[in-house]
Amino acid sequence: MRQPAYNDGPGFAHLLKVNTWSCTVVLLVIYALVFIVECAVSPHPLAHTPDNFFIDNYLALSLDGLKHGFVWQLFTYQFLHAGILHLVCNGWAIYMFGRILEDVLGARNFLLITLSSGVLGGLFQMLAAVVWPQQFDGAVVGASAGAFGLVAAFATLFPERQLTMLVYFVLPIRMRAKTLLWISAGLAFAGIIFVNFFDNLMGGHIANAAHLGGMVMGVVYARKIILGRWFQGVGLAYRHQPGFVPAPVVEAPAPKYWRARPVVSPGELSADELLKTQVDPILDKISAHGLQSLTAREREILEMASGKLAKR
Repeated sequence: MRQPAYNDGPGFAHLLKVNTWSCTVVLLVIYALVFIVECAVSPHPLAHTPDNFFIDNYLALSLDGLKHGFVWQLFTYQFLHAGILHLVCNGWAIYMFGRILEDVLGARNFLLITLSSGVLGGLFQMLAAVVWPQQFDGAVVGASAGAFGLVAAFATLFPERQLTMLVYFVLPIRMRAKTLLWISAGLAFAGIIFVNFFDNLMGGHIANAAHLGGMVMGVVYARKIILGRWFQGVGLAYRHQPGFVPAPVVEAPAPKYWRARPVVSPGELSADELLKTQVDPILDKISAHGLQSLTAREREILEMASGKLAKR
């Protein structure tokens, strides 16, 4: 299979609302409709293996196309697929992670993550074609870079969340989101280095450079755009710079009276703190005891978190 299926516990905005419009589902419908058109204009429509000169040369992503100025290929290739299995696997991954991220971040951020991951993934694949043309010089289609971007964004926002990955839609394997991201990145990197081995193993050409680029964009978008931060431990790094002299440590006397720690409202927390301290425990409670176990206050926190993150 080109990509395993992923599954996770519920998001939170869709738990509190019914009949909400889903950008994720609309995007998947567009993928399906485009695939039908691809097959319809191919010499053998019932074979479900698209093959059309115009699509292959003007809409699929290729280094030759970019050299001719067909920059739109960085977007159009994301909506094309090489077969039904390719479409189903990519669509399944986008549905499982996209519906949660859309609930958490809003439709706008969901689309930006998906499409920008596809663009950067396409650029990574074209860079690989420049460096190693005999292995990567070919047209690329598929939404897998966008799918891996969603996986990476989810793992960045919820690194400790437990996921259930359905290998071949049958074998369930549980792991943390950050573990899934590291495994995906490792496989993509290995696929770039050992191209022939992985192509033979998977029974076709796999755009591993595009997958890696999609993951890079997902992490960058989640950390920089959503959480508003990039480097961790910057203050500690300054301690090791030449000429840095630490201030002397002075022990303060013990206070005569203990004061209660000030209570911080969830609305005053940063997006990162809100996810870790408020949202994650509530999602765990839903997974363990169901939606009916939530208090009115917990429902209010979920609604507030969904609105706050969607504005970023």
